[in-house]
Formats: sequence, structure tokens, C-alpha cells
Amino acid sequence: MRWADGRTGRRAVAVSMAIASAVFAGWLALPLPGDLLAPPPSASVSLLDRLGRPLRRARADDGADRRWVPLAEIDPDVVRAVIALEDNRFYRHPGVDPVAAARAARDNLRSGRVVSGASTITMQLARLVRPGPRSFAGKLGQAAWALRLEAHRSKQEILEQYLNRVPLGGGTQGVGAAAQRYFGASPGRLSLAESASLASLVRAPSRDNPLADEARATRMRGRALRRLRARGMITLRDSARAAAEPLAEPGGTPFDAPHFTTMVLGAIDGRDGHDGQNASVAPIVTSLDLALQTEVESEVRHTVATLADRGARHAAAVVLENATGAVLAWVGSPEFDAPDHGQVDMVTSARQPGSALKPFLYGLAFDHGYSPASVLPDVARTYVTATGAYSPRNYDRRFHGPVTAREALASSHNVPAVELTEQLGAAALLATLHRAGFASLDRSPDHYGLGLALGNGDVNLIELANGYRALANDGVWTPWTWRAADAAGAADRFAGSPDRRSVMSPLAAALVLDVLADPVARIPGFGVETPFDFPFPTAVKTGTSRNFTDNWAVAVTAGFTVAVWVGDAAGRPMRQVSGLTGAGPLLRRSVMRVARRYPAGVLPTPADRGARRVTVCRVSGGLPGPECPTRSDWIPAAATPAACGWHRDGALALPAVYAEWAATPTVSPSRSPTLATAGEAERAGVHIVSPADGDRYGIPAGTDPRYATLALRATTARGDGGVRWFVDGRPLPGARWRLESGIHTVRARSRDGARDEVRIVVE
Repeated sequence: MRWADGRTGRRAVAVSMAIASAVFAGWLALPLPGDLLAPPPSASVSLLDRLGRPLRRARADDGADRRWVPLAEIDPDVVRAVIALEDNRFYRHPGVDPVAAARAARDNLRSGRVVSGASTITMQLARLVRPGPRSFAGKLGQAAWALRLEAHRSKQEILEQYLNRVPLGGGTQGVGAAAQRYFGASPGRLSLAESASLASLVRAPSRDNPLADEARATRMRGRALRRLRARGMITLRDSARAAAEPLAEPGGTPFDAPHFTTMVLGAIDGRDGHDGQNASVAPIVTSLDLALQTEVESEVRHTVATLADRGARHAAAVVLENATGAVLAWVGSPEFDAPDHGQVDMVTSARQPGSALKPFLYGLAFDHGYSPASVLPDVARTYVTATGAYSPRNYDRRFHGPVTAREALASSHNVPAVELTEQLGAAALLATLHRAGFASLDRSPDHYGLGLALGNGDVNLIELANGYRALANDGVWTPWTWRAADAAGAADRFAGSPDRRSVMSPLAAALVLDVLADPVARIPGFGVETPFDFPFPTAVKTGTSRNFTDNWAVAVTAGFTVAVWVGDAAGRPMRQVSGLTGAGPLLRRSVMRVARRYPAGVLPTPADRGARRVTVCRVSGGLPGPECPTRSDWIPAAATPAACGWHRDGALALPAVYAEWAATPTVSPSRSPTLATAGEAERAGVHIVSPADGDRYGIPAGTDPRYATLALRATTARGDGGVRWFVDGRPLPGARWRLESGIHTVRARSRDGARDEVRIVVE
């Protein structure tokens, strides 16, 4: 009985195998799907910069540059090299090579990992026309389709299909596009060295191509030549001559601004006319400035090279024209062809922005009765939230006591920002950020909580740049654009458009810009020496995410906005690289590059938008009493500060924030300059902190003389508002001096008559 059962089982297996074989044989005999091997559409689009300079020529839908070339028109050296490297037994197997499969199985078992896949050229073609998972099941599917392809097509037809479809890096698909891209040559007129180079790209096109790594590309070419020599396809002399040939310069097909043009190609649809086969359409003029793009790219590469030893492997930058929203420059990574995340576009990749969102919080506050003179508590406090207790800390791990909103924003203190969010509500802040275009913040207010002000939600660089651009446009947000035509008609495009929305009032936007352009208010948080002292009015903000993972910096002038990011696209933290030391220098150099080509202009002032400058008590932010240390700041014209009610002798109680701070054991009130007495101010006198004695300055080339200015900074116990400035004995109306060639004496005089002076040289 057992024998009968075993015999029955074997018969069942044999019958099943026979049926499966018959089904498989029938499937192999079926005609191939009609469109399986049809040449892909080659409708191409040419992208130009704003001055008509070519950027890229490619397919609109997938961004690939492909040119179908008949096999007879492909240089025989290319064909031989590809066969030698990819499938030496190509003409001796039916699509699947059992010898190669057995050898791969042996090598994989010996090494304990997959070192060879035994894919034939026909199997690779099957994967290109019938994409599937990279798994054992996927490999079986490729083998089956390879057998079917060989059953219906000749070896020559399979070679032509493969050589025109294989990706070869740099946005190219097939040897025709790659020959033009890398060598500026026809695929039928290539040298042996060029043919070996193309063949060597099949395995790792992004990593091995000459644009990604010239030294590696040279090594891989040499390896290909040795393989050809070993197989007797070329002589030793031919191999030596080809190995000595220098790598050719990139060809005539443009491939500039790769991340930008990839974004544009993804945005183009059928309405642009890219729906025909084997046709070219009218070139599309973009808003990009190729010359500026090239300069910003060089700055991005310089930044990464400078900070590489501290873990900064990538950087990105974007430049927008404020009036139109036009993209002037868009750099998504240092090297598009780099194998390590080079093609990841960090202009559109969402990451945590750190403190870079704070200006929108303060704009919301200024629209709800606060002013830059308002006093906020920077004291230890624990908040009860839905996720537990939350105790915010500042970047410097210190509490600064009661601070003005001006200092809190300019110096980017975290604790006052969290307090403001508590008072105004995370929901109100999130609504403001949504109006400012931060679509990446797609979770609920409860999800972000009070940490939203400190950047605990992910945003991307283009959102950040366009949000800041709204500040220069009286708080009005409009979409950015990559089309030159849209930029030219921006005024009509946004008139009455639902895409035009108010983020904050014009006065609030002007106050935020005034604070971010205040170098003195920035000193407590960033020190005297920063990269942000520009020769024209510029509002600047930085951001650093947790563990130094992401650096951000944004600069807003009247004419343009520049936003930059520095970090690691893989999300690995950097080593002590902050927004000031990482993104800051990149921002400065990029802004100066832009300013040589586009006017910075003059930012709107609070006075232009309905504010007046008043003298307030430094302690409370209210109208000063007879013994108050004072400062001046902007408040809405219709507003009146409350009475101060503070006396040094303690006759009246300290404001609540001071009482709370004085009770905090980690900080002593006596260390705060805002509590200095008049006697202490007299003893302190005045000290010029910038410029330093002996400093030398140069007027930036191409800068409008009106904006070639130097910010003058001094410290006294009463603050900078009590200092008068003189240059060569001439009084200045403010604390900024227009540069003039020569040797100059800069003098500061405080209200109590104390003086300090330095000598500088302007070349």
C-alpha cells in the first residue's frame, strides 16, 4: 500500500511537471506583446535659462536623454566591449546561461553573500522592459522572459534593444545619448577607449561615469580594456594606447542645473505639447540664471569641502526674486552624479528647520499686540503638554532673564519663543505657517505642540525661501515659479488670485525684517563677529535642528531671498556645526554673488508701515520712569506703552517676569545689563565693538555705493540707543556709515560723555 501510495505520488509529481512544462512551452510560443519592444517615445524638450542659454534636453515625462540608434550605426568596439563585460557567452545561450548561473551559485556560496547574479544581456533587457522586484522570484521572472524574448527575436535585435535602453548615468539612456553626453560624439564614431568607458558604465552608471568621479572612471575603463585583452578581442598594443588616452571632455548635450531641470521636467504635462512621438517641441524658457547658478553651485561645493571633516557631506541653496517669485538659482546637492545621495534634491526634501520658523511666530505676535519692545520671560519653566512635561532650553544652555522681543528673535532664544507659542496657541502658529506656504506641515497642532516654534516639524528649503519672501512683500505670500513667462506677468497673475494670501500685516512683516536686520540685537545670541553684516539692508535668520543634523540660513533683501541648507542627506548628524558656522558662511557668499547681478534694494521700514519710534524702559518695555534705563524701539503708531512702575530702590515691585527670574537659582539678576544702575553705566563708559581698531575694508565690486555701508556697534550699560557716532569728526544720523576710501577715525560718545574711538582703512 505504501509502495502504491509512493508510486501514485511520483506519478502526480511527474504529471504536474509535464503540465507545467507544457504550459510554460505554450507561454513561450505566444507572440510578444505588441508594445513590449516598441522604441520609447522620444518627444524631447529643450530647457533654456532666462537669457536663452541651454540647460538640458530630455524627455519631459521621465527626464531621460535617449536617442534610438540602429545597431548598424553603433561602433563595433562598443558592441564587443559590452558583450565582453556583461555576457561573454551571449551568442551561445538561449537567454539564460546555465554555466554562468552555476559559477555564480558557487561564488555566492563561497563568499556567504551575493557577489554575482549571472544575469545575461537578454535577462537585463527583460528587466528593462518588464521591471520587477530584485528578489529570487524576480530573477526567475527575468529568466522566463529572457527565454521568451530569445524565442521571438534574433540576437542582433536583442542587442539593439539593450544598447538603446540601458541606463548609462548623467540622465542618459542608451549608448547614443551617452556618447554625446560624455564625449560629444556619435555612437558610430567612438575610439576604443571611449567604447570601453561606455561598456564599463553598465554596472554602476551613477558611480562610475566620468562626471561623477574621473579617477574611478579611468580605473574602470582600464579594467574593461584588460578584460577585452584577456578575451583576445584587442591586442596588447591597442590596450596600452587606449589606456593612455585622456578622458574626453563632456559633450555638447547640456546638463546644467540638474536638480532644477529635473523638477521642471516633472512639472511639465501634456498641456505643454509633450505628447507626440519622435518629435521635438518649442524650447521652454525658465526663470533660472545659469551664470548665477554656476556661481552658487561652486559655493555649495566649497562649503562641503570645507566642512567635510565635521560631517557636512551635502548642501543646497535656492534664490528667489521677491517681486515675481522667479527661481534664479536652485542647487540640490554638491554633485548630481555623486553616488552618495547626489541625486537627492535637498531643495525639496523635508527636514526639521530648527529656529528658522521663529520669524513667523513673532509676526503673529506683532499682529496680536506685541512689539519689538515687549518684554518676554527667558526663565526656567515646565509646561504640561499632552505628551508630558516639557522644559525648553536655549541653545547656550542658559536663561537670560527678561528679554525684549527684539533680542529674543534676533538672538534666537528658544525659551521666549515657547512662551509666546503657549500664549498665542500652537494652532494659531500652524495656521500662520500654512498661510506662509509650509504645506509639509501636514499634521495637527496637537502633534507639534509647543515645539512647533522650535522647528519640530519637517519643511523643505523652497517652502522656507518662499515663506521668507512674503516678509519682503508686505507679508503677502504668492507661489514661486520656474517659468520666465510667469515671472514676466507676475503682477497680473496674482491680482485677485486665491494663491495670493496674507501671512501677516505689512507692519508686522516690517517689524520682523527690522529685527532680523539688527546686528546689535543679534550680539547676545551670536556674538559680535558673524557672517551677516552685509553692505546693504538684509534680514537674516538661521536654524539648527537637534544634534546638529540640519543647518539652515535665510537672507531677505528687498530684491531677492536666499535660503541655504547644510547637512547630510542621509540624516547623520554633523559635529558641532551650527547655522552660524555651517550654513552662515554659505549664505553670505551666496548673497554677495546674487547682489553682483541683482539689486538688493531697501527693505520697507516700520515707519513706512505705520510705526513710530518711542523711548521705553529696558526693564519692563513700558513708558520709562525717572530712574529707568531706557532704549528706543518701534511700536504701532496708535499704540501707547503702559506705565513702567519700576524703581531701582524697590519702592515698587519688580515686574512679574523679573520676580520669577530672580527666584531662579541658575541665573543671577545682577549679571543682566538691563538692571545696571546709572552709576554702573558711568563706570562702564562706552566701548566700540565693531569696527575694531586697525580693521581694513574693501568696497564690494558691483555694489551700489548707497548700500556699501558699515554697521557701527558699541556697548554701554544703557544700550546702543544712547550712543552718538562720529566719523572723522562728522556726526552721523544713525549707527551705519557709508564706506569711503581712505583712513578714518570712528568715534562713539555716550550720553554721559564717555568716548571711545578706533582707526580703520577703506581700500
